[in-house]
Amino acid sequence: MIKKQSRSEVRVKKHMKVRNHLSGTAERPRLAVFRSNNHMYAQIIDDIAQHTLVSASTVQKDVKADLDKTNNVAAAAKLGEVIAKRALDKGIKNVVFDRGGFIYQGKVKALAEAAREAGLEF
Repeated sequence: MIKKQSRSEVRVKKHMKVRNHLSGTAERPRLAVFRSNNHMYAQIIDDIAQHTLVSASTVQKDVKADLDKTNNVAAAAKLGEVIAKRALDKGIKNVVFDRGGFIYQGKVKALAEAAREAGLEF
C-alpha cells in the first residue's frame, strides 16, 4: 500500500533541499520565513555565525496592534514592512530569501514584495 506524505512532511523536505543551496553570510544574511495556521514569523539570520540579527512576527504586540487578523495576506505584508524597517535600521540591505519550503504565493509572496518595497534587496 502506498502511504501519502502529509503536507508538513513535504514542506520540510522541500525546505531541506532549498537550505542545501542557500546560506546567509555577514554581508548577505538569510531572510527566513515561517507561517503557521495563526501567525507568521520572519528572521534575518547570519548562518556562518549562527546568529539571528533581526526578527519580527505577528505575535509581537507592536506588530499585532495594527492588524485585524494575524493570518492573512495583509498581516504578511505588514510583517514584510516591519522586518525590512528593522533590518535597514541595523544596516542590512541585501538578503537571501528563504521561503521555508512554502510555495511562493499568497502570504509568502506578500511578505517578500512588501519587504522589497520597504527597501530590502533580494
